[in-house]
Amino acid sequence: MRNLKRQLLAGPYMIWIVGFILLPVVMILYYAFTTSSGSFTMSNVLTITHPIFFKALLFSLKIALICTAICLILAYPLAMILNNMKGKHQGFIVFIFILPMWMNFMLRILAWKMLLSNNGIINTVLDFFGLPELHIMNTPAAVILCMVYDFLPFMVLPIYNALAHINRDVIEAARDLGAGSIKIFFKIIVPLSLSGVISGIIMVFVPALTSFAISDLLGGGKVLLIGNIIEQAFTQDYNWNLGSGLSFVLMIFVLVSMALVNSRDTEGGANVW
Repeated sequence: MRNLKRQLLAGPYMIWIVGFILLPVVMILYYAFTTSSGSFTMSNVLTITHPIFFKALLFSLKIALICTAICLILAYPLAMILNNMKGKHQGFIVFIFILPMWMNFMLRILAWKMLLSNNGIINTVLDFFGLPELHIMNTPAAVILCMVYDFLPFMVLPIYNALAHINRDVIEAARDLGAGSIKIFFKIIVPLSLSGVISGIIMVFVPALTSFAISDLLGGGKVLLIGNIIEQAFTQDYNWNLGSGLSFVLMIFVLVSMALVNSRDTEGGANVW
């Protein structure tokens, strides 16, 4: 009877998995390995070897790695500061970092477009103080800047959560035994927070690799990522077979990168399989 109740409770979730996870994946696989007439082909997947598509894929990997590295460099000390804060202000400061995630994704991108445009707010302020203007709109720098802003909370929160679960007694014991702050950091804090770091890397790298809206609005058509090519194949060319073939290749890169990152997690806290 108890097992029947569990199965009934899991029913809606199973329907969700089949309808919104498995079925889309099956459709991508079907279109990726078939032509418009339905016959089997590998040409959609092998299209990634075309110089333009392969260059876009490598450029997307480069942008995603840079974005992930910057987020990690900014997030780790920030998470340590948040973790070391005392009292009720700690929760409020964490809330401030989460707050931008409540806004619409497109709204955040358009806000950066207004800030970074040649006649935008930043250049108006710089011009007022007689400083040289900033011209990074329609460049990879603008895309990376917006990605870092959008995805930074996804790096901060898992690291902060991992740091918050470190037993203070372990650190105090190490300090009593004569370990210095640097040794405690590298020998205790970093290893014990590694699961949070790995979770953060996955949560930032995957959306950065597959993103297309940011490069569309801030790249001005000059920053072509693999996500833009897939989006154009589906929405402009109506070539679902090509779009699915490239999506399949991108999916392989995402799965391989996640497997490589997970292989470094010795605690299993961030494993996805």
